[in-house]
Amino acid sequence: MSEHTVSSFDEELKEIAGRVSEMGGLAEVMLNDAISALVRMDKELARRVIAQDKRVDALQFEVEEQAILIIARRQPVASDLRDVISAMRISNDLERVGDLAKNIAKRVIAIEGSFDSKKFALGVEHMVELTQVQLKDVLDAYGSRDAVAAASVRDRDDEVDALYTSIFRELLTYMMEDPRQISICAHLLFCAKNIERIGDHATNIAENVIYMSTGVLPTDERQKVDETGVEAGAAS
Repeated sequence: MSEHTVSSFDEELKEIAGRVSEMGGLAEVMLNDAISALVRMDKELARRVIAQDKRVDALQFEVEEQAILIIARRQPVASDLRDVISAMRISNDLERVGDLAKNIAKRVIAIEGSFDSKKFALGVEHMVELTQVQLKDVLDAYGSRDAVAAASVRDRDDEVDALYTSIFRELLTYMMEDPRQISICAHLLFCAKNIERIGDHATNIAENVIYMSTGVLPTDERQKVDETGVEAGAAS
């Protein structure tokens, strides 16, 4: 390829990576705002989170369209092809993170009444902190093509799973002891499950960063600690 063609191709790869990074930034904001809305029962903030999801969806569509065009026109090979494929895969995971944050916001709007449990609040706060760090670290790893940092994110997923299982058991106990709490505890349970699923998507992104950087997709099965069997049920 001519120098001009190579330069143009490099710009296209940078552009698609930039869109993925923008998606990551929006997904982080949506998660932070959704949790703030949950903690404060701020229904107005929850509505803003829901509205933000349209931009994440639009960016994912742009990434996929651009990736298809690059593959069709440039016929990339080796690391360039991995960059394009990984961008598509990562954008899909980030779109799901946005959906899960939106689902938490929808639960905030649906919740009626209050639930006072310091243990639950502390558990969720810790779980969210771990998930937020996972998401930030894996997006940084994507930007720097750092397979080692991505592997570290992948290895930390079991911490989030263990916290979710603990929260699930606590909420189940509340529901059995006081049937009047069943409705609100069910909403909170699904919020916690959505946070756990965001951690799973961060781990998926980590695996794709490893693949993008090394050409090898991790094949060892991740250890899952979640024993509840509850699905997140995020709405699109």
